[in-house]
Amino acid sequence: MNENPPLDLSEKGRKNGQPISLDRRLFMQFLAFGGCLNVQPIQDTLAQSGADAVLYADVNDAQAVGLLTLSENPNFFVDTLRPLLQKTPFVELTPKPEMTMMGRTYTIGYEPDLEEALFNRPRGRVLNPELPWVIWYPLRRSGSFEELSDEEQRKALGEHGGIGKAFGRAGLATDIRLACHGLDKHDNDFVIGLLGKELFPLSAVVQTMRKTIQTKRHIDRLGPFFVGKVLWQSKI
Repeated sequence: MNENPPLDLSEKGRKNGQPISLDRRLFMQFLAFGGCLNVQPIQDTLAQSGADAVLYADVNDAQAVGLLTLSENPNFFVDTLRPLLQKTPFVELTPKPEMTMMGRTYTIGYEPDLEEALFNRPRGRVLNPELPWVIWYPLRRSGSFEELSDEEQRKALGEHGGIGKAFGRAGLATDIRLACHGLDKHDNDFVIGLLGKELFPLSAVVQTMRKTIQTKRHIDRLGPFFVGKVLWQSKI
């Protein structure tokens, strides 16, 4: 009998009552830059790179932009993106490392279509031209959440998720949820993206979430928040 079975790190789901798994996921990284007086060279460079990317105007800084890139292979961020950022026009900008966020798609064990949940849906949302407004932010849960029973955790997450689903059904906002464990210097747990046709509903989501048990009792910190609007994005 094997007392040390191999670790299974695949993403789990369930289809027709049977467990399914997929050992793949999508990574996303958000970077912010100041000192941007001309976005056209950046847009041209991104278009020529062929990378899946979105360039945002920073609503709260007239000389700043945000850059979201995504890839299944994490080597992309070192082998492809890093050299790109070391050239013009990016070297002429001022990095804002305090705004850097990185995460990976994940499942909660009930998804019937893992390709859709891990790749098609999140990629389709961030590259959707009909969802130009965005709020990106990281969060870290407090230790008290892990002390809850499984039932209490499900109840807290259900309350939180119900709000997101209500805004989604109304066509007001949709979200991207990324696991961030160990992927940034602040030791955040998740990166959240709120996307929509208009900005106000995204702010309303954040406001409504403030009232949930999870936010009131079990969130250690939120932010910083990046609020932006799409300037350029790759084709879906």
